[in-house]
Amino acid sequence: MGGSHNFDLPEKKRSDICTIMYTSGTTGDPKGVMLSNESLLVNIAGPDSVLQYLGEAFDQDDVYLSYLPLAHVFDRMFEEVFIYHGSKIGFWRGDVKLLVDDIAALKPTVFCAVPRVLDRIYSGLTTRISSGGMLKKTLFNIAYKMKLGNMRKGIKHEKAAPFFDKLVFSKVKERLGGKLRVIVSGGAPLAVPVEEFLRVVTCAYVVQGYGLTETCAGSIVSIPNEHSMLGTVGPPVQHIDVRLESVPEMGYDALSSVPRGEICIRGSVLFSGYYKREDLEQEVMIDGWFHTGDIGEWQPDGSLKVIDRKKNIFKLSQGEYVAVENLENVYGVLQDIDSIWVYGNSFESSLVAVANPNQQALERWAEQNGVTGSFAELCEHPRAREHILAELTKIAKDKKLKGFEAIKAVHLDPLPFDIERDLITPTYKKKRPQMLKHYQGVIDALYKGMK
Repeated sequence: MGGSHNFDLPEKKRSDICTIMYTSGTTGDPKGVMLSNESLLVNIAGPDSVLQYLGEAFDQDDVYLSYLPLAHVFDRMFEEVFIYHGSKIGFWRGDVKLLVDDIAALKPTVFCAVPRVLDRIYSGLTTRISSGGMLKKTLFNIAYKMKLGNMRKGIKHEKAAPFFDKLVFSKVKERLGGKLRVIVSGGAPLAVPVEEFLRVVTCAYVVQGYGLTETCAGSIVSIPNEHSMLGTVGPPVQHIDVRLESVPEMGYDALSSVPRGEICIRGSVLFSGYYKREDLEQEVMIDGWFHTGDIGEWQPDGSLKVIDRKKNIFKLSQGEYVAVENLENVYGVLQDIDSIWVYGNSFESSLVAVANPNQQALERWAEQNGVTGSFAELCEHPRAREHILAELTKIAKDKKLKGFEAIKAVHLDPLPFDIERDLITPTYKKKRPQMLKHYQGVIDALYKGMK
């Protein structure tokens, strides 16, 4: 209408809806989560004060690598924090296989990741170390053992083995740009061996956080250099309340000596409702507490461990309950595979799985064992399936899994689980109903083959 017209902008309120952020939709249709100005502002100020307390505050010299979708609350909140500080944000080129090259080019100081990506980095680093000469391998093992031992005694990572940091681990640091000081993992539990390894070799803080779209991302975050918090998501941040609620049907008691139950959160960070779905809001908001659907376990030091998902559990025919996400994390550390989906149901007494083999590892095994063919042909080869199944069985024994938690048959898919087939979300979470629909024929064949 032209510059000669003056308009009064509407008054801004804390309670105004700032954004509608959609959930990943792992168990059904994505929900439109309405987040207020207050939710976002509190979640920018809250974690910031935690970092200041730890002496690790962000400033305008920090550089953040953004590769998670902007429509995902984890990345959105970190970008808000970096914009607030006037820091730099760099964007990846869009290929997860080249992500480490992007990190090396940008030289970020802060990197946020989901476990699937950190698992890839872990596999890449361990493969390079194991393929090195005997002298390099021995030196690495000595350095690793010494630094980890000192960190377990409570010595900060930067003082645990400064000599070996320069001599050995600086090469890993340079591969990740040379300036990385904080790695934050979120979106799903990070396997303890992966977290511990990265804490030692990256010369950076590696912390796990926990939050949902409905809590505007980070609600709970582990404290850097607290080795006892390894494998946990840490304590709640100061602007929320967290409690556990018993889930008797799954055997979780919030009042037992080891308190376990559904994680419930309240505070000003919570969402203002689901867009046009009040019915769904009433299911999860009870007496001011948001019921997350995740199962947590309080640790003696006040940190929280996410151990299960209320919905990702099924009963086998003999009546045993299986926490499938936890099992996938245990089996997922196997370097011979890039990803695994574990399946079972109440009509069967055992578990089966579909795995994406690591191409380099499988081709190396094939060469050593006189098996020939393309990668896709190797995945179809009975001996390759037997090899991967044997490795999975070995992990089950090493981790002392119960008999019914062992995988009894496996299918190898050369194609990674991808967004194009609607098998995963943009943050690499498995869409389990879609996985079952896609692999139903494979699952039926695996069970039939065991009978």
